[in-house]
Amino acid sequence: MPSPSRKLWGGRFKGKTSAAVERFTHSLSVDQRLARWDLAGSIAHAEMLGKQGIIPRQAGRRIVRALKEISRAVDRKTVVWSAGAEDIHTAIQELLARKIGAAAGYLHAGRSRNDQVVTSFRLCLKAETTGLIQKIHRLQKAVLKQARKKQGTLLPGMTHLRHAQPVLLSHLLLSYLAPLQRDRGRLADALSRMNESPLGSAALAGTGLAIDRAFTAKRLGFSGPMANSIDGVTDRDFVVELLSALALTGLHLARIAEDLILFSTEAFGYLRFDEKLLTGSSMMPQKQNPDFLELIRAGSARISGQLAAGLALFKGLPSGYQRDLQWDKAIVFEALDQAQGMVELLTDGFGGLRWNEARTRRALEDPSLYATDLAEYLAMKKIPWALAHQAVGRLLAHAEERGIPAARMPLQEIRRFSPAFGPDLYRLFDPRVSVGRKRSFGSTSPQEVARAIRRWQRLLAV
Repeated sequence: MPSPSRKLWGGRFKGKTSAAVERFTHSLSVDQRLARWDLAGSIAHAEMLGKQGIIPRQAGRRIVRALKEISRAVDRKTVVWSAGAEDIHTAIQELLARKIGAAAGYLHAGRSRNDQVVTSFRLCLKAETTGLIQKIHRLQKAVLKQARKKQGTLLPGMTHLRHAQPVLLSHLLLSYLAPLQRDRGRLADALSRMNESPLGSAALAGTGLAIDRAFTAKRLGFSGPMANSIDGVTDRDFVVELLSALALTGLHLARIAEDLILFSTEAFGYLRFDEKLLTGSSMMPQKQNPDFLELIRAGSARISGQLAAGLALFKGLPSGYQRDLQWDKAIVFEALDQAQGMVELLTDGFGGLRWNEARTRRALEDPSLYATDLAEYLAMKKIPWALAHQAVGRLLAHAEERGIPAARMPLQEIRRFSPAFGPDLYRLFDPRVSVGRKRSFGSTSPQEVARAIRRWQRLLAV
C-alpha cells in the first residue's frame, strides 16, 4: 500500500484517510502519463499569476524555474515520484515543495484540481492524437508503396468471400487508403474540438482572482478558453469523440488484417510474409503464423470495448466534476496504446509482403469471374439487362453441369443461350481484358488505378 502523502485537499480533515480508500482512489500508476502536460499547465498558470500580480513575481519565477527543472527530469526519465501521492498532480506539488519550500503553496491560487486535471488531459490527448495521425500517414505510405509496385498484378476480387470479378491488386490496396484517410480526418476533427482550454474554470464557478485565461490558453497552444466554467470541468465529449474515431480506425485495421490473413492461407496462397513478422508453434515445427495480424483483429475488439466503457462511464453523470472521471484516463490511454501499436505493426507488415503471382494467375482461370463481362457484352448489344443476366446465368450453369468451362465451349452451343453472342466473346475470359474494359470513375481499370496512384502520391506527399 502507498505510504501516506500530503493531500492537496487536506485542510478540512483531521485524521488519516482509510487504507481502503487510499488503495482504491490511488491513480498515480495511470495518470503519471500526464506529468509533462501537468507541468506545462502549471508553468503557464504560474507565469500568469506572476504577470497578474496575484502572487509575488519573485515567487512566480521560482515556481516556474523549479517546474522546468522537474519537466527536464521527466523528459530524461530520472524523476522519482512519491509512491504515496494519490495522483500525478499531488506528486508534482510535493516535488515542487521539496525544491522551493513554502513558495510552492502559491501555485494553486485561482485553480482547482478539477480544471488542472482536465487541462493536462486535453494537452496529453492533443499530442498523442497528433502522433497517431502521423503514424497512420506512415502506414498509408507503406500501402501506397505496395500499390505502386504491383500495378500489373491481378487477382480475383471477392464478395461474400467468393469469386466476383478480376481486379488489379493495386486497386484493392488503394481501397485501404480511403478509410485510413477518413480516420485521419476524424482524428483531426476530434483534435479541433479538444483544443479549448478549461484552465481557469477552477472547481466549477471560476474564481474571484484576476486571472488571465486567454494568456494561459495561448501559452498552452489552445485556440482559446472554454466559454463556460461548469462546462469546462464537466465536458468529456472529447474523450468519447476520440474513442469513437479510434474504434473506427480499429475496424479498418482489422479488415485489412483479415484480408492479409485470408490471402496467406494455404487455400488462397496469394502471399507470404517475411518470417521476421511471424511466430511459431511450441508443438508443430512447421508453423509460421501471422499472429501480429490476429492480434490486430483482437485489438479492434478491445478498442470497441473501451468506447463502450467510456459511454457507460459518462452516461447519467450530473454537471460538475465527479470522481467517476478518474477512470476516463485509463480507458482512453488503453485505446490509444492499442491503436498506435496496431498501426505500427501493420506498417511493418506491409514492408514484408511477398505476393505469389503464380497462384493469383491460376485463381483467375475461374470462368465465373467473367460472368458480369459476358452480361455487359450482351447489354452493349441492346439486350435488356434482365435477359442478359438470365442468359449468362443459364450458360454458366450448363457449363458446370457438362464439366466444360464456358471459355472452351463451341460458339454454336453458347449461342443457344443468346443468339447475340459472337466469336469475340472468347476474349472476355481474359482478366486483363476484363479490367481494361472498365470505364467508370474509380474503377479497377489500369488507367483509373494509375490516376488514383498519382492522386494519392499528391495527397500523401510521396
